[in-house]
Amino acid sequence: MGTPLSELARLVDGQLVGDGTIDISDAATIATAQEGEISFLDDPEKNKLLDDSRASALVVPTGFVPDKVAAIQVTDVPEAFAQIVTHFRPPRYAKRVGISPAAIVSPSAQIGEEVDIHLGATIGDDVTIGARATIHAGVTVMDGCCIGEDVTIFPNAVLYENTILGPRSIVHAGAVLGAYGFGYTTVSGRHILSAQLGYVCIGPDVEIGAATTIDRGTYGPTEIGEGTKIDNLVMIAHNCRIGRHNIICSQVGIAGSTTTGDYVVMAGQVGVRDHVHIGSRVRLGAMAGVHSDVPDGECFVGIPATPLREQSVKQAALARLPEMRKQLKQMQRTIDKMTEDRSMGDVKKPSTAA
Repeated sequence: MGTPLSELARLVDGQLVGDGTIDISDAATIATAQEGEISFLDDPEKNKLLDDSRASALVVPTGFVPDKVAAIQVTDVPEAFAQIVTHFRPPRYAKRVGISPAAIVSPSAQIGEEVDIHLGATIGDDVTIGARATIHAGVTVMDGCCIGEDVTIFPNAVLYENTILGPRSIVHAGAVLGAYGFGYTTVSGRHILSAQLGYVCIGPDVEIGAATTIDRGTYGPTEIGEGTKIDNLVMIAHNCRIGRHNIICSQVGIAGSTTTGDYVVMAGQVGVRDHVHIGSRVRLGAMAGVHSDVPDGECFVGIPATPLREQSVKQAALARLPEMRKQLKQMQRTIDKMTEDRSMGDVKKPSTAA
């Protein structure tokens, strides 16, 4: 059994437009919604998307009335639609397990109140875990780590020794914190691993994506600042210091000893060389290759990364290259013809010699 559209309107405190008796069975995106499902349209200028949609109803901004389909008008479309999705597909919350008998917990570990440690997790010597933390199945927490209150670590993540996780941080599946840095000294033709005596320090409210790796510092910490959010498949090398509230998207690679200010945004596949500083509130466009320091507030794009305006001029010039090539060839033909005509004129000119 579905839910009448009028009931969904009451759920999100929205204004019903159209038939409130329509039975809604699920919620989906506008491209995939089928008959009997509700979708959303957060921008009236995207109205053309309705041409190919089979949705029976929409969540729309206040004042917008879509053609040929019932709607719920709300002030915040994403928030209202999220409530409706949750209504049809309530989240599955992990059950409290305490410390599973199938977990391996060192006797010297200090475990806070209401901590859940799931089966197959391994907790090393002298580890400290704050209250209400959740350690999922298969997680490895090596010796000397310190995990704050309300931290969640998802399955199969690995924390090397002495890693510090601030309160309310989230570490997703398969992430590795504290792996050795990629630093070598060549001695007698062999690559010898440099000192790996540092650790990783993660601030409060940080989220670290699945399969992301953050290397330990050489002597001190690799640091991730408060509130920073890191996507999946990101690589942050040894000795980096990432500022507060950064957004680092998927497949970004940051080389060693790089630092960032606060509120930096790095789009997908950005690459940053070692020993540079990215200023506060900098935006780096997708696939930007950063080779030098970036001042505060700038937007850099391209390879090598330069200010957006400069890169736009370069791209405009590149777009004209085929036309400019034709013009250059035409000019060359004109010059060759003029040169040929002049040579022929010199040959035909009568001699004035006595």
